[in-house]
Amino acid sequence: MATGPEALVRLTPGTGTRTARLAVALRDAIRAGRLAPGSRVPATRALAHDLGLSRGVVVEAYDQLIAEGLLVARRGAGTTVAPTMALPTTTPTQRVMQPAGSASAPHHTTRSPLDAHDVGAALTAPLRPGVPDLAAFPRAAWLRAYRSALTAAPHTALGYGDPAGMLPLRTALAEYAGRVRAARCEPADVIVTGGVAQGLAMVARVLIAGGTNRVAVEDPGSPQTRGQLVAHGLTPVPIPMDADGLITSALPTGAAAARLGAVLVTPAHQYPTGVVLAPDRRAALLAWARAHDVLVIEDDYDAEFRYDREPVGCLQGSGPDVVVLATSVSKTLAPGLRLGWLVVPPGRRAALTEAKFRADLGEPVLQQLAFAELLRSGAYDRHLRRARLRYRRRRDALATALAERLPGATVTGIAAGLHLVLEMTRETDEAALVSAAHGAGLAPQGLTATRIASSGPPGLVLGYAAHPEPVLIRAARRLAALIVGD
Repeated sequence: MATGPEALVRLTPGTGTRTARLAVALRDAIRAGRLAPGSRVPATRALAHDLGLSRGVVVEAYDQLIAEGLLVARRGAGTTVAPTMALPTTTPTQRVMQPAGSASAPHHTTRSPLDAHDVGAALTAPLRPGVPDLAAFPRAAWLRAYRSALTAAPHTALGYGDPAGMLPLRTALAEYAGRVRAARCEPADVIVTGGVAQGLAMVARVLIAGGTNRVAVEDPGSPQTRGQLVAHGLTPVPIPMDADGLITSALPTGAAAARLGAVLVTPAHQYPTGVVLAPDRRAALLAWARAHDVLVIEDDYDAEFRYDREPVGCLQGSGPDVVVLATSVSKTLAPGLRLGWLVVPPGRRAALTEAKFRADLGEPVLQQLAFAELLRSGAYDRHLRRARLRYRRRRDALATALAERLPGATVTGIAAGLHLVLEMTRETDEAALVSAAHGAGLAPQGLTATRIASSGPPGLVLGYAAHPEPVLIRAARRLAALIVGD
């Protein structure tokens, strides 16, 4: 290339590792068009030399963007920008409810049952998946943020405001989503919700009003999320999975696709398998959604917790025109806060804001402003760094204990998140094992419960975030005794 690497990639000082900062700079270069679709990127050695970095940093950053589908590596041809990165020049007609009118009137967390130091206490669901360490909630930082919000908020902020959320929080969330999850959004694209559950309810309302009630879902997938969809009038359509994530070639076409309103995916860390949606599947899913005018709902439920590398960027960053990014603080802080947000395509913004207004007029103001201060001050990032280290130690403790007690068992999905999967032999009576484990106070989830039409080996989904290492080791020993019949 005639243009020098220093003009293409602008590595500026900031927070995060050098790998993360270089990945951000490369994403910016691709999205700004300085690295055009199909163009070859500099060789890793050349870019490392010109930017004063080690080659390993560049290799890791390239690998990160390859995983996100932004770069493509081919043997003998070098690394190039993915040819599908350019967004369509026109947005497909949206099958959504238009707002009936403008919104004139807009818009004591408890400790964990087991104290982190009281390892002699009785086990209380130590293997239940999806639960963070409630005892680690940053009470002091939250209190400071809340006091700051209460002191600084003008009286006018306490009235009915924008149902999409307070602007300080939406601004902070847009910055956070771009910096941490590689999202492409502005504050106007963010809608603050009462958790992902309410976000799904809002999407369901819009889809049904637009004449569709069928949603494609991953199979296996979260039974709790499927239950939310059904409760709000949607019909899940199972799409099979494999080691590369959702099998996009199994997505319906023609009239069957026309009856779909959305597809719900967990591309950064699939539940329950833990796989990451492969780069070619990411591109295929977005192309399919655009071709069939189907909304992609990206449930980014625990992507901040990755232990082997930087988290893979969200799908929304490659498809802001067709993807709704849904996330919350339920895994990062506490589910009891009931605080989440959607990043929505511009063409869906009005209808989803109207749905939020009809739901509850907006989220609590002071809680929004407190979370905005937590983000702005850096306290949220510090909390996540501590939590990531804590959860990694707990994952290691559980995985090691299982390997010691069940040496022939297969453990998968350990690279990220707050759970792992323990696969069992075909002859295992999963239902009986799950019942016995619940009777012993362990509360794992059976793999069969995550499936709709797919098949697979019996197994258990085991959470490890809520309790310290000694408790997890004891829980693993108790579970192993149930499995081997001791």
